[in-house]
Amino acid sequence: MAEMFQGGVHRASRIRRAVVIGNGFAGAENQSIGLVRALGLWGRQSLHRVTRPRGGINEWLHWLPLSLHRKFMPLPAKRTGLSSDVLEADAKQIAEMARQTFDIDGPLLVVASGRDTIPVSSAIKHLAPENVFVVQIQHPRSHLNRFDLVITPRHDYYPLTPEGQGQIPWFLQRWITPCEPPGSNVVLTVGALHQADFTALRNAASSWHAELAPLPRPLLVVNIGGPARNCSYGVDLGKRLAAMLQNVLWSCGCVRISFSRRTPAKLSRILMKEFSTNPKVYIWDGEGRNPHMGHLACADAFVITADSVSMLSEACSTGKPVYVIGAEHCTWKFADFQNSLQERGVVRPFTGKEDMIKFWSYTPLNDTAEAASRVKMALAERGWSI
Repeated sequence: MAEMFQGGVHRASRIRRAVVIGNGFAGAENQSIGLVRALGLWGRQSLHRVTRPRGGINEWLHWLPLSLHRKFMPLPAKRTGLSSDVLEADAKQIAEMARQTFDIDGPLLVVASGRDTIPVSSAIKHLAPENVFVVQIQHPRSHLNRFDLVITPRHDYYPLTPEGQGQIPWFLQRWITPCEPPGSNVVLTVGALHQADFTALRNAASSWHAELAPLPRPLLVVNIGGPARNCSYGVDLGKRLAAMLQNVLWSCGCVRISFSRRTPAKLSRILMKEFSTNPKVYIWDGEGRNPHMGHLACADAFVITADSVSMLSEACSTGKPVYVIGAEHCTWKFADFQNSLQERGVVRPFTGKEDMIKFWSYTPLNDTAEAASRVKMALAERGWSI
């Protein structure tokens, strides 16, 4: 094979493109795209999506031997109903493309996030091990040697701590993953990866300038998620949040409230009823463009429900005050995550007694950029670069 050089580096050893394996969940795909952005491959990636099979087949599929993955793997998503930039997550096709284009375009970076993507990403690695570098985001709960790199929050290893072990009945301990400490191909983060980097926030500030810049200060943004298995709450939290916001309203120039797709209607109705006629409060109704990035860029402080690792990770990367409500409802590794944020001083409990005019600071989370650096280091060990 003829050697091809570019800038003194073997052209075939440089990664110029990435494939993102998604599962249709915005939170998971946001992490993969955020990493690709941080690696400088933004605009040179394609999104391949897995169809989530009925019956939760992927809950056990990732435990099967790789030789059986393709036999039981869900069929790729048809293009019908998917946007034009979303392709089928076909492991065999992606691996073949990586092999055929390796000499000219170099290795292929594959970034996947979420349990549904594990069979596809691990199969790509199995089919083209010399032509791809596979990064799996979130702990795959299976054999980690099926991936070149695994990026996961520290709280995913909570089951190995003395506290975690004490919460697991002895007869279940062997079945709780992970079963062993992180190896050399595991990168631990504090929170979730995301796209809210400096460039994205600068662009959002510009895009939302006309609407958000003239607002009275301080601008308090309230992001409300929804109850989760290990962070369960109900209308009582909504009532408490409404009362506490009323208490701090005097110190706010304005308040902007956003709900997620997981927010129960009965909870959102409480806040709508309480604040819909208050001129200081704006509630996004889900219509029009999503103000989330604009809020991250322009807010002076945040109040966020404890259930959302993603929203907290994004807000804590801004360096602005972040207040959490509902952390006392979190259990298991969610509680460990909340404790780690408080120990780092990046969040404080929301009490309703705060003066929002007072600013406090901390060292912002920088998980996405740090994870990107670790990816580059791992690539260098293979003689590859970006």
